Amino acid sequence: MSQPTAQVSRTVDAPVDEVWEAITTPDIVRSFFMGATVESDFKVGSPIRFKGQFKGRPYEDRGEILAAEPGKKLSFSHYSPMSGAPDAPEHYHVVTYELTPEGVQTRVTLTQSKLKGSVNADDRKHREEYERNWSGILAGLSKAVAH
Repeated sequence: MSQPTAQVSRTVDAPVDEVWEAITTPDIVRSFFMGATVESDFKVGSPIRFKGQFKGRPYEDRGEILAAEPGKKLSFSHYSPMSGAPDAPEHYHVVTYELTPEGVQTRVTLTQSKLKGSVNADDRKHREEYERNWSGILAGLSKAVAH
């Protein structure tokens, strides 16, 4: 994995198995992932699709499951045609959830990195925006699994 373009962490009030279920169950993902409909079987090599509306425009983002270690790590590539960039490996990001048990809670670290190439000026320029968006996702995940 290349250098992160964004990284955020949060401790959520749920055990690791419940957090794993939340990030791999499409109906739960929809509740915290900006209302996106998610399609995947969450097996390595399988496609993942995100469909929804952003700022009133329909979108369909896509990628592939890169790692799926139950209770530990979920990683997938992600490309959004809304970016305006061509559908090429250098325009894909990798999104990784890493889960660390902390007693009855779970530390979730979400990292966004480049699939190919290194972090560039555009990535650095948008890092704060990326981290704000991912922090919102983790806040929503926390609410979805809270006890």
